[in-house]
Amino acid sequence: MQTASTNICERMCNKSVCEIFLLLNIPRSTVSGIITKWKQLGTTATQPQSGRPRKMTERGQLILQCTMHRSHQLPVETIAKDLQTSCGLQISTPTICRELHGMIYIADQLH
Repeated sequence: MQTASTNICERMCNKSVCEIFLLLNIPRSTVSGIITKWKQLGTTATQPQSGRPRKMTERGQLILQCTMHRSHQLPVETIAKDLQTSCGLQISTPTICRELHGMIYIADQLH
């Protein structure tokens, strides 16, 4: 499969979208999208990630899982302190609750 810049080069050579997608054997919507993006932004590079990055790291999630496997009855505040001492992450109790609910949802999907 050829790159997006090849699509643009073909477009610059006065070829239609239909001719380009037939030449390159890629979907018409992809060709149209790349050409539109080129016209709007002047580039086909991807845009920066939207939204805020997650506070909980993968390491934090593993520690949270291990903590929950050891004892299921720990208060969330204690878990937050454990995460802060072991990972150096200061994570709020609502964030921990959200992560725990997400883990339960994923576990339910696997069974």
